[in-house]
Amino acid sequence: MTTTGAAGAPPLTRHVAEFVVGTQEKDIPQEVQQLGKKAILDALGVVLPGAVSQPGRVLAAYLADLGCRGDATVFGTALKLSPRFAALANGTAMHADDYDDTLQAETGRFQGVHPTAPVLAAVLAAGEARGASGRDVLLAYQVGVEVACRLFDATHVDHILNGFHATATCGMLGAAAGVGRLYGMDADGIATTLGIAASQAGGLQENFGQSVKPFHAGRSAEVGIFAADLQQRGFTASPIILEARRGFFQALGGGYEASRLMDKLGRPWSFVDRGIWLKAFPTGSLGHPAMTKMLELVRQHDIRPGDVARIRVKTSQNIHHTLLHHRPTTELQAKFSLEFCLAVLLLERKCGLNQFHDDYVMRPDVQATIGKVEYTTFTPEEAGRDNHTIVTSHVEIELNDGTRYGGRVDAGKGNKANPMSEEEVAEKFRECATFGGWPADKAERAIALVRQLEQVKDAREITRELAAETAA
Repeated sequence: MTTTGAAGAPPLTRHVAEFVVGTQEKDIPQEVQQLGKKAILDALGVVLPGAVSQPGRVLAAYLADLGCRGDATVFGTALKLSPRFAALANGTAMHADDYDDTLQAETGRFQGVHPTAPVLAAVLAAGEARGASGRDVLLAYQVGVEVACRLFDATHVDHILNGFHATATCGMLGAAAGVGRLYGMDADGIATTLGIAASQAGGLQENFGQSVKPFHAGRSAEVGIFAADLQQRGFTASPIILEARRGFFQALGGGYEASRLMDKLGRPWSFVDRGIWLKAFPTGSLGHPAMTKMLELVRQHDIRPGDVARIRVKTSQNIHHTLLHHRPTTELQAKFSLEFCLAVLLLERKCGLNQFHDDYVMRPDVQATIGKVEYTTFTPEEAGRDNHTIVTSHVEIELNDGTRYGGRVDAGKGNKANPMSEEEVAEKFRECATFGGWPADKAERAIALVRQLEQVKDAREITRELAAETAA
């Protein structure tokens, strides 16, 4: 039975549930499948350095101490935990270095959502425990990512402006949808699972630059499994949790835009609509256009650090607000500091995992170069007049002799307009594996398996390549 919740409200929850249940492999275009596999490979690469990061290590050790052993792998370790807690650890590790993919908001809206980390961590942990096929995992992942992305699109802008982190809200519901699909639920079961998950949705932007930020993705993955497991045991929840007067959209944002969700799921798929970014740098993606331009200018004009008098960058007020650490002193703060990232690109001509540790952030030459960055913002009127995208940035480098090099950029490397190739993603996986101390032979087998995911008979063929032989 279809119910409408508040008077005249469209049946959003039922609409999502029916999409989750009704979508078949044949409904997903081949391009979307390929992009999905590329995103999965990307996430399984970044989980390896994430496993040895401070948030990853602390959380894995805590879960090991709880003794919640099970059949799902904590990637990068020899731990096997119950799927719920493996998903918590893996989702956190995937997001720990802020190197995982992002769906950017549409122009005129704010920030974005990291869809793969919560959804993949959930469906892969659940799938490993059940011996699910690669084909089943891929379908559940695609459905969950699409739900996360379209729910994010439909949220009122106040959801972000008031401080919620969409990866911890919309990502959580995407994870629940993906696991529900993997479990073979009907539409009623999916609606209930969404209801259970929605009451646990949260996550605050004030924690950007802290250990809690990647925990948002892990918690979303955990709740995806937890909610589905409770539904399977008879737990009940509102079947109209999205559209209800006291439901998800109203409580967490003051409303929603139904036209951004109804008949939008898979029409077209988010992977091919405005695209889901894969990151070339392990930092907040809103700064990537400016970083892409900075690196281009430094290389094109062979600019040396000692020749630079000033670096000027200009972005939207929202980017300035999100990349909030303007004089970072720690690794995690540096991931949300555009000044740091531009300084590093001048000093190193790269900005990768090796630059993100506390000692590097506090190096005198790094701090001195940060001091050369002038960061200002566009007004909304300027953005409208000049047809800015959500991430339009201007970068200018002024040399000591007065020479200036600069320009505007509307998208960063990894965006649909400037995508990472299949081989670039594989190389990123290898770099992440090396940083995480992972054996090269296991890394290569994982790459090969993900590339042919539809032919993998059992998800454990992949997860064993991400499991350590013995405890560290």
